[in-house]
Amino acid sequence: MSVEALREKVREIPDFPKPGILFYDITTLLKDATAYREAIAQMLEPYRREKIDLVVGMESRGFIFSAPMAYELGAGLVPVRKLGKLPAETLSVEYALEYGSNTLEIHRDAIQPGQNVLVVDDLLATGGTVHGTIELIERLKGNIVGLAFLVELDFLHGRDRLEGRRVTSVIRY
Repeated sequence: MSVEALREKVREIPDFPKPGILFYDITTLLKDATAYREAIAQMLEPYRREKIDLVVGMESRGFIFSAPMAYELGAGLVPVRKLGKLPAETLSVEYALEYGSNTLEIHRDAIQPGQNVLVVDDLLATGGTVHGTIELIERLKGNIVGLAFLVELDFLHGRDRLEGRRVTSVIRY
């Protein structure tokens, strides 16, 4: 299935969650078994020959892709969650949003120094959330192999915030 065919599976909803925002709804892609499998395959392709110990899935839609990707890579899965969702001792980072801030957490024992990590999320927009995730992984001394996204919104320049890291995305707007 081509990238264009996958793009056609994404529903565009104007004025959600507020006027002036065009929301890219991936649920229409997810419900199509062939499209969902192809999206995962294309997200994985750049990393299949890499040694990846852990896939880090970002809350919450990143979990939809990170779990099957970890399984396919024979890697472990580590969730990065919003504040208060993880039960054991955590590291946290606060990051800026368009209106306010948010906090992400990871278990302190989730990543061992030197482990190769692939970060996965559904969408790269401004890069704030993934930037916070990178900070958490680096504090645990993980080696970030790449950042994989299904969708990238080029016009928000999130890639520019990612300090020359390896960033891959399947569908770009």
